[in-house]
Amino acid sequence: MAQQAINVHCTNQTVDNLSRHDILLWINECLKTSYEKIEDLCSGAAYCQLMDMLFPGTLNFKKIKFNTNLEHEYIANFKVLQALFKKHGVDKGVPIERLVKGRFQDNFEFVQWFKRFYDANYQGHEYDAVAARDGIVVGSGSGKAANKSRVPPGRTAIATTMRPAPRPAGDKAIPAARAAPAPAAHTGVRSPAGSQSAGDSSQINALRTELDALNIQAEEDHKTIEGLMQERDFYFSKLRDIEILCQETGENDLTKKVLSILYATEEGFVPPDAEEPEEY
Repeated sequence: MAQQAINVHCTNQTVDNLSRHDILLWINECLKTSYEKIEDLCSGAAYCQLMDMLFPGTLNFKKIKFNTNLEHEYIANFKVLQALFKKHGVDKGVPIERLVKGRFQDNFEFVQWFKRFYDANYQGHEYDAVAARDGIVVGSGSGKAANKSRVPPGRTAIATTMRPAPRPAGDKAIPAARAAPAPAAHTGVRSPAGSQSAGDSSQINALRTELDALNIQAEEDHKTIEGLMQERDFYFSKLRDIEILCQETGENDLTKKVLSILYATEEGFVPPDAEEPEEY
């Protein structure tokens, strides 16, 4: 059985609440992160790793998105936190729908509670937060920085490997490192080998840069589509839960209105054939 946590409770009237600066200093020191605002905690990733700090080995880091700007990935992180709370007997509810919106007050109240929970359960053992998450840099803007950092290496590689061949001294000698065919005759005054080599290198650099940008855009588009599909499934499951609740509650004015909204369709939309809902 997993180690059970010590539960704590606090209210907004608690007099010894820490300031936002103290909270951020505590989290950044514990996890070696660089969060700048309380609102940055809305991803849920920090709480998940703090749980791993309190109960070492409890977190599957592959499930956590540390640097993300997608709400459905925030929700997924908080779902992991909920599962950890259940695993360790924490009786605190996680207001996911409020926290992922990134509002200061909701996130500040929750992190105030979590600080007390941490103080009650931390046993003083050493914890290498950076090594635990495989060296991922976490903090404000680190997700965007990680995406951009992939472009320069490709450009550098081209710049160092595709050097222009030196201009021949009189003969048509070609360096051994470039086993390229002899250039076609040109009418210009400049040496044909040197000008073509420089032109080729410049074009390749430009094409590689464009390819890098297109690859990054395609990856972002794929993540956006994937996020929209997951968000669609999430809200569909919510609507389905409301539908089941209305059916279980029985027929009254409120459930009739709710179901009429759920089943309403726009002009021209034809819903797929489905079985009649069972009566409860």
